[in-house]
Amino acid sequence: MRFTYAEAMTHAEYYAPLAQACEANGYTSMSIGDSLIYPKESDSKYPYTDTGDREFLEGKEFIETFILCAHLFAVTERLRLTPFVLKLPVRPPVLVAKQASSLAFLSGNRLGLGVGLSPWPEDFLAMGVPWEKRGKRMDECMDILRGLTSGEFFGYDGDFYSFEPLQQCPAPTERIPLLVGGHSDAALRRAVRKGDGWMHAGGDGEELDRLLTRLAEIRKEEGDDRDDFEVHAISYDAYSVDGVKRLEDKGVTDCIVGFRVPYIKGEDTEPLQTKIEHLEKFGEKLIAKVNG
Repeated sequence: MRFTYAEAMTHAEYYAPLAQACEANGYTSMSIGDSLIYPKESDSKYPYTDTGDREFLEGKEFIETFILCAHLFAVTERLRLTPFVLKLPVRPPVLVAKQASSLAFLSGNRLGLGVGLSPWPEDFLAMGVPWEKRGKRMDECMDILRGLTSGEFFGYDGDFYSFEPLQQCPAPTERIPLLVGGHSDAALRRAVRKGDGWMHAGGDGEELDRLLTRLAEIRKEEGDDRDDFEVHAISYDAYSVDGVKRLEDKGVTDCIVGFRVPYIKGEDTEPLQTKIEHLEKFGEKLIAKVNG
């Protein structure tokens, strides 16, 4: 089992020492949050909390995702970084492909690119991208990412994007995993058809079981028997050896773990040293036992 440490909406200066602590304590990856703007007024609801409130985001320090990845790759040697998830269809896909290729190349293929739809119509408005048909736009963005990050000449002619064959160099020496986030049936099918894995955004155990069952059904329908398909999940089972075994039996390949609830208003008051101690304790008492 692989383990990803999730910490977001904390002080920006904490990320580098936390990434180094992850690497030192057996974690495979660290997730990187993505937030572009915080609108002063909005009727939008956040889909992954019980109340749908968005106020926990106000005033939080979000370094732009690719810039933070570059910073953390520079201070680590083995740690993988996984955007969780990059709001892909609000961004120009040719630019995203160049950014992702550059990061993967410079880091020695340590980027696992989580991608998804933004739940905020305001993101689309601010970036000058229509909210309508965002799922189809997402599909085209993934096609373009896949083609351009190969390093080969690649052209595209879709409903939203069209360009003659072009090439981006340098290219990573390994395929960049595209990990699709989202709980809708469309997101699960997109993960199988166009991605290399699926990322769970949280919820209770029954909901996770339902999603894993549905994901397995879709993989069977699509004839997908890849051994390297990644399934990233958030679960209380990830905090015990027996629980990790249960997750493995359900097809989970990567446990996403954290040690505080980040959906709080106001600044994170937990000291950096406390966060590092949590990382160390979990690494010693669980990761070392599970992975030897």
